[in-house]
Amino acid sequence: MRILLADDHGLVRETIAMFLQGAGVGEVVCAEDLDGALVETRTRDGFDLVLLDYEMPGMNGLTGLSRMKSAVGDCPVAILSGTATATMAADSIAAGAAGFVPKTLASRSMVSAIRFMAAGEVYVPHDLMVQGDDAAPDLTERETSVLRGLCEGKSNKEIARDLGLQEVTIKLHVKTLCRKLEARNRTQAAMIARDRRIF
Repeated sequence: MRILLADDHGLVRETIAMFLQGAGVGEVVCAEDLDGALVETRTRDGFDLVLLDYEMPGMNGLTGLSRMKSAVGDCPVAILSGTATATMAADSIAAGAAGFVPKTLASRSMVSAIRFMAAGEVYVPHDLMVQGDDAAPDLTERETSVLRGLCEGKSNKEIARDLGLQEVTIKLHVKTLCRKLEARNRTQAAMIARDRRIF
């Protein structure tokens, strides 16, 4: 089996590739963005499965999925994502993805998912299929301002200065945001906000 894995995060890309090869899944060819992945499809004989990171350069949401599907014909193309919501999964499948694979998926489950999709089946984790509505949570105006700062990569001190608040107040807002968004930390909160298109 030959897999094309495209992800702009080097560590994530290399870790997944090494694991899949170590698990005997087959050859894994890597690319760091959509354009690089498209080049690989033109310079190699063919792939059994393509895995595309939802957020990498060139994807533009699910537009990149369509471009890749056009390039590889009958080869299944699946979406990888660091944050997974039921809406994202449903939208991906509706756009023709062979599956939606969270990067947090247990290693054994990921191997099974990849073999499943390469065989022509559609894969979505069970917990996403039964997930309820993942629309934007009810955020206050202040929480929204703090979340926007997180998405812009600002520190608590920078957000506090922008909003004319104390840094300790920003820390409290970040804690509340993580709870409302079901995020483990500020970085994941920003990723969830971006994936859900809160802004």
